[in-house]
Formats: sequence, structure tokens, C-alpha cells
Amino acid sequence: MTDNKNNQPPRDNVQYVAISPDMLQAQNNPDDEIDLRELWNAIWLGKWIIIAVTAIFAIASVFYALSLPNIYKSEALLAPAQSEQQGGLGALAGQFGGLASLAGINLGGGKSDKTALAIEILKSREFFAKFVEKHNILPDLMAVKEWDLTTNSVTYDAEIYLPQSDEWLRKVKPPKQVKPSMQEAKKVFDGLLSIAKDKETGMVKISVEHYSPYVAKQWVDWLTQDINLNIKSRDKQEAEKSITYLQTQIDKTTIFEHKTLLFQLIEEQTKTLMFAEVRDEYVFKTIDTALVPELKFKPNRALIVVLGVLLGGILSVLIVLIRYFSAKTEQD
Repeated sequence: MTDNKNNQPPRDNVQYVAISPDMLQAQNNPDDEIDLRELWNAIWLGKWIIIAVTAIFAIASVFYALSLPNIYKSEALLAPAQSEQQGGLGALAGQFGGLASLAGINLGGGKSDKTALAIEILKSREFFAKFVEKHNILPDLMAVKEWDLTTNSVTYDAEIYLPQSDEWLRKVKPPKQVKPSMQEAKKVFDGLLSIAKDKETGMVKISVEHYSPYVAKQWVDWLTQDINLNIKSRDKQEAEKSITYLQTQIDKTTIFEHKTLLFQLIEEQTKTLMFAEVRDEYVFKTIDTALVPELKFKPNRALIVVLGVLLGGILSVLIVLIRYFSAKTEQD
């Protein structure tokens, strides 16, 4: 007689499956599971709603895209103009650096790169205020509605500005003024102006966006000219003050060596004045001049329409599914 225990499989080979309460509940309630076929049927039943909503969004996005005016972008590539007149000052640094510092003279030696200073001045409120006043660009900055290609002229918003009488008509709430302040205009201008410096090459790219491609190009040219004039004027004023100070020190000292060094400092500052007088591209040399753009920079109307269609499709599907499952819940 065979032992029954030998016929039973070893207990080590028996596999046990743990069933959680959630699995039991899901088996007892099959209606709670989402069936893909049910979702597809719900979408198919609401296909006309999806088509209608998507079509409405598509038409609205087309009208919106067409209503946006073209924006043109003009840019210029500039290279830093190194100040060669500073090279001779390096030899005087160890001998007379203290007095030169009092006179406002930099004896650091080598070439002086004013690119960083020029970029920060371009972004400053003081430079912007002078730029607006000098070129009278406030109406073109704050009141332009669109650009007319046939007449090559800008159209101003009649509710904001009247060019015939140079009168501002916009309705704003305090503390804003009827005529835009420099602070408000500066914020708008910062959104149109872009200044980028290449860290490897040191090249600087200045770009301006505007409704008119001609205005965009003109502003880039004016910015380049004005920043060169600004830095040139600063250096000339500093050199003239330094020369005046050094001349007074010459009259005071009786030591021949000191007088010799002072005359050398005056000579270097005189070179700075001469250099500023003969050089128009004082801090930036134009490598690639700004051009009147022929193609618009933005808006991307095709992208706007595609996004509008996608938004309408997604929203319409959500509406159909919410209506379907709401009706199903009420029936249950």
C-alpha cells in the first residue's frame, strides 16, 4: 500500500496569490471600469458637438490671426572699438598712479574695452529719455496702430494720439498721465529693444521691433550713433577735466621729474581728445548695418490657427465626455 503523503506535491511548490479588497470590489463592480469602446462611442455620439466647437475655434483663431498687425525686426551687428590711445599710459602707472587717479585718469595699461559700459548706458533711463526727446519717437512708440505699405507711413490710433495737433487723447487711470511718461514708455521700449553680446567673440547685436520696418531700421541706426556720441562725450569731458587738474599740479610742483610725468599725462589726455574728435565709431564699429526687413518677424498666423484648432478640439471632447458620463450617472 502506497503512502498518501508521498503522492502529495511538496508544499514548497505551491504558489499563493494575494487578492486585495480593491480587486474583489472591482470584480464585484465591473461598471466602475472605464471601457475604451464606451469612450469612443461617447465621442462618436457627440461628434457634431466636437465638429461645431472646433470649427468655431478655428474660425475665431483665423480672424484673430488676421487682425494682428505685422511686426518687423531690424538688427545690426557691432564690434567693440578698442581704445588704442590708452596703451601709452601703462608705462606711467607705477611712477605716478596716485596723482593720475586723483585726476580721474585710468593707468591700468593695455586696451580699454568700454563695451559693457555702453550696453548698460543703452539700457539706462537717462539715455532713453534723451533718445526720445532728441528724435521725438514717443508717438511712434506709444500710439502707432499699423503701418501702411502703400504710403510707407504709420497710422496712429485716433483714440490715443492726434498727429495733426500733436495732442494725446488716451483715457487712463491715475497715476498714469494722458501723455505717456518716460517710465511707462521705457517699459514698452524694453519690450522692443534687444541687446545681445556674444561671450566668445565679443560681438554685440542690437535689434528693434516695430510695426514699420523703416522705423525699426532707423531706430537701430540712431541707437548706434547716439551711444558712440555718448561715450565719446564722456571721455572728452573726463580728459578736459584731467588736463585742467594736471595743469594746476604743474604750477604747484617744483620737482622737475614730477613736472615731466605730469606733462606726459597731459600728452596722453590730449591724445584722447584728438582720438575722440576724429573717430565717429568711438565705442562700436558697425560690422553688419541694419537693413529694412522685407519679411515680417511676427505674428506666426499659421501657428495661432493650429493652436486654436487644437484647443477647440480638446475642449469639445471634454464637453462631450462630461455630458455623457453625467447623463450615465443620473440614469444609474
